[in-house]
Amino acid sequence: MTTQQATAEETSVDVNRRASERGESRLFIGGELVPARSGEEFENHAPATGARLGVTAAAGTQDMDAAISAARSAFDAEVWSRDRALRKRCLLQLQEALEAERAEIADELMSEVGAPRMTMDIAQLNWPLLDALTYPADLIDTFAWERDLGPGAVSDARNKRLAVKEPVGVVAAIAPWNFPLEINLNKLGQALATGNTVVLKPDPNTPWNATRLGRLIAEKTDFPAGVVNVVPTPDNAVAQQLVTDPRVDLVSFTGSTAVGQLIARLSADRVTNTFLELGGKSAMVILPDADIDSAIINSMQVCVHAGQGCAINTRLLVHRSQYERATELVAGLYQSIQPGDPASPGTLLGPVINPKQHERILGYIERARQAGGEIVTGGGAPTDLPAHLQGGTYVESTLIRGLDNSAEAAQDEIFGPVMVLLAYDDVDEALAIANDSRYGLSGSVFAGSAETGLDFARRMRTGSVMVNGGMFYGADAPYGGYKQSGVGRQNGVEGFEQYLETKIIGYH
Repeated sequence: MTTQQATAEETSVDVNRRASERGESRLFIGGELVPARSGEEFENHAPATGARLGVTAAAGTQDMDAAISAARSAFDAEVWSRDRALRKRCLLQLQEALEAERAEIADELMSEVGAPRMTMDIAQLNWPLLDALTYPADLIDTFAWERDLGPGAVSDARNKRLAVKEPVGVVAAIAPWNFPLEINLNKLGQALATGNTVVLKPDPNTPWNATRLGRLIAEKTDFPAGVVNVVPTPDNAVAQQLVTDPRVDLVSFTGSTAVGQLIARLSADRVTNTFLELGGKSAMVILPDADIDSAIINSMQVCVHAGQGCAINTRLLVHRSQYERATELVAGLYQSIQPGDPASPGTLLGPVINPKQHERILGYIERARQAGGEIVTGGGAPTDLPAHLQGGTYVESTLIRGLDNSAEAAQDEIFGPVMVLLAYDDVDEALAIANDSRYGLSGSVFAGSAETGLDFARRMRTGSVMVNGGMFYGADAPYGGYKQSGVGRQNGVEGFEQYLETKIIGYH
């Protein structure tokens, strides 16, 4: 069965069962698939049904220490950091292994992430499998590892100078639960292609896609022992070892701004390199000269994967003259998008990740109501789900209006299927509202022409913008945020260089 196919009768119960049979429970440390030294495990649950999928080894302090030690030794041995041909071969072997298990990975993502089947065709699975590993693998051959600077202004012609790019060392890669495989692959591809070794710490809500990577590396590739280590743990104290251990040279983190701020503080004493891709509260701006009827369908992005995406636009800005029309269109659209079984090919809006997040989202909606916001549609948990989904964590597609941009619902990252509708009186005010956020990760603008849209996009204080539906995604595209949305860029040449140090050498 391909990622796009499913029988009419198949449900998450069936997909969960298959995933449970194949889930990899072991840690991957120093080239070996091993249980936790303590023997401890933690449970993995399916957001769609609430059912227990299985268990995963819970890395403890000794396991994390062993993983960091293995990564340090593998880097210091120099074979991996200096042998570019080996790096490319191993990355392409992993690519081949992943493609061979594409259907099984899709099952796993639907089960432990709760991601709808249709999202497998985009950023959950198929998009990253296209180039997350192959782009950096190919870049190994074309990247300017050394640059001749000539003799320099203060030296004679005998002098020679080289600017040299070298791997940073041991990378702590810390990934979130919303698009775990996509983010894991983008971190691994860039870090490994540049010659670093990695300790990968997946989110405890979604460990199996990462432990599968450990198994595939062990069974299907020539990666030297210790180059990649996978250490899931539900213990934050164990995870923090990655940030404070002096053997770690760079922390690459994707997740919430609050955790990113903690990582920055913990890294400060050692002046550890950090890459932080954090939260967002992105604006979708429909300019007065745009066709609102065709543009408004893009507001459905807040329903994709239950709004659990950092780049998803969750503020909708329309001209005041179009406010009522926008309300009508969005309400009709959201009412047609109901929560459903992620295993169904027709489901766009699946569950949110866990009961804690479910309660958090509903709390935001209720506080918006109490602050004077109008809940136009949605606003709660669905009451008509089929029996097999009753234990799942679902939230209705929700449209809130009647608040201004200073409201909590317009400023905080809710990370659920919640859109806040805001009005503006002129284009300058639209830009001011769009930029009035502590975040600056993504955004979109719809205009009567590409030129008008590009002019607006260039003035948005955000790391990525889509104009009239244009797509920026790709392993060759540097992605990251302004302000509290992060530090640094992932992917592209800029992301490749994120994992490199620069050395200048003068010689005769």
